Amino acid sequence: MTTPDHESPAPQPPVPALTDRIYRSPAGMAGGVLLLALMGWLGIDALVVGEGRVPWLALASLILGVPLVVAFTLRPAVYANEERLRVRNPFRVVVLPWGRVVSLRSGYSNEAVTVDGDKYQLWAVPVSLRARKRASRKEARMQAEAAAGREGRRTRGSRGAFGGPSRGAVVPQVPEGPLRAETDKVMDELRHLHEAHEEAAGPAPQGPGEVTVRWAWEILGPAIAGAVLLAILVAVG
Repeated sequence: MTTPDHESPAPQPPVPALTDRIYRSPAGMAGGVLLLALMGWLGIDALVVGEGRVPWLALASLILGVPLVVAFTLRPAVYANEERLRVRNPFRVVVLPWGRVVSLRSGYSNEAVTVDGDKYQLWAVPVSLRARKRASRKEARMQAEAAAGREGRRTRGSRGAFGGPSRGAVVPQVPEGPLRAETDKVMDELRHLHEAHEEAAGPAPQGPGEVTVRWAWEILGPAIAGAVLLAILVAVG
């Protein structure tokens, strides 16, 4: 009598990677591209046609200025998924597991606050008071137009054609809830991810993982080198 061979366990399907939601500042990126184009035009012109110490000064200024422009305009970004928040600021990259985040605050800047009381600013999601006021004015205007449309429909309904109600009046639609600025919408999405993680974790303590901070030496290194070179050229000149 033969015994059946033990079947090898079926291979487990790979765990799907979490998809990040990426948030950037379109205005900051557009400004950064324009600044880099201007610096490149002026700097290359000085390198080519400059005389004496001018090419060296232009080179040092480019080595110092280009990383700083990239750091403050193109580099900032926020990556968020169901497990953690990764904040890429001009000179640091901060990884915040949702279990270590207490709240996401919006004041004059948008910040993530950890259980240790540390605050990390979200450079890629700047607060725009002008955008908030513009959204409030648009909401008030839409509500006024909707109220005027309803009043006009009631007035015309009593004296429509052949004594019937008028059907041609269109009442503007009022959005559900208050209108929000784009950066405020981003913060609402981040708060929703945070709340979803808290609901999934339940009464358990904070999730695994610690807050990690890494300095962006790929930005700091060239900027420091350019600053040193520029200081030497100015001192010897």
